[in-house]
Amino acid sequence: MQVKAPDRATTADRPAVRRPARRPRTAAPRRHSRTIQGLGYAAPTAVFVAVFFLLPLLLVGQMSLSDWPLLAGDQGGNAPENYTDVTDSPLFWPAVRFTLLYTGIVTVVLLGLALLLALLVQESRPGAGFFRTVYFLPGALGLASASLLFWGLYSPTTGPLSRVLERLGLVDDPVSFLGTPTSALLSTVFLVVWKFAGFYMLILLVGLQRIPHEVYEAARMDGARRGQIFRSITLPLLRPSLALSLLLCVTGSLLAFDQFFVLTKGGPDNSTVTVVQLIYREAFQRLNLGTAAALSIVVLAALLLLNALQFRGLRRADES
Repeated sequence: MQVKAPDRATTADRPAVRRPARRPRTAAPRRHSRTIQGLGYAAPTAVFVAVFFLLPLLLVGQMSLSDWPLLAGDQGGNAPENYTDVTDSPLFWPAVRFTLLYTGIVTVVLLGLALLLALLVQESRPGAGFFRTVYFLPGALGLASASLLFWGLYSPTTGPLSRVLERLGLVDDPVSFLGTPTSALLSTVFLVVWKFAGFYMLILLVGLQRIPHEVYEAARMDGARRGQIFRSITLPLLRPSLALSLLLCVTGSLLAFDQFFVLTKGGPDNSTVTVVQLIYREAFQRLNLGTAAALSIVVLAALLLLNALQFRGLRRADES
């Protein structure tokens, strides 16, 4: 009796076994972890900005709407008395005019000299690195320290500048560099230009080195002169660096305080009082934090408006 062996089904004849489909891995957990990681990185900066900028700004806003003596604290709201007191102050408009005049002079002289220095040390020639370092060194000195240094240099009794001029026979009597409104302004401008020319030179030098040399070579091959190259190539391509320098210079000049506080104390006869000095006087000499806070808000609004106008003008220039 023969027993038949069971037929072995070929692989092709076997029914296909369906495996459960794997669920596609979603990117949600990764995105969630990245979001948490990004928040962790941004949290210290956010806390720093909130504690040292937003909260003080809110406090200044509250002070500007309140009667807030320095030694007595908040005495209740008095809006808008502080803002009207700002414009009624006899020093407010003279301080605004002087600050604008100082800003205009410093901006033109400082950026012009910085551009000239950047052009002089642009090429890699022997001694260029040395002169770059020399031009930049005054910028490493603090503004208050530099002001004290120049206060000693400008002194008519102990300062060396007046003695040198007397020995050269250029003057007969000691020179009071800070004795008149005009001389005090020009002496302060000289200090600021000496200190910051190297800093702005460095910004403009970076912009100059980003201009491709091929552009200059093509212009020379077309027969362009140095003046034409400077007007048609260098200045247009240097616009971003010039815009940054202009923004920093104007903002810093409008907020000038240290140099005038050390050199002139606002004198002679309140002729060199800046807007920031006026804020200092209201807060720590007249002991009126409310009026000082209102003036601070006015200055902040003016700076924001000015910066917005500068950015708008730069965008229009780039579009054209």
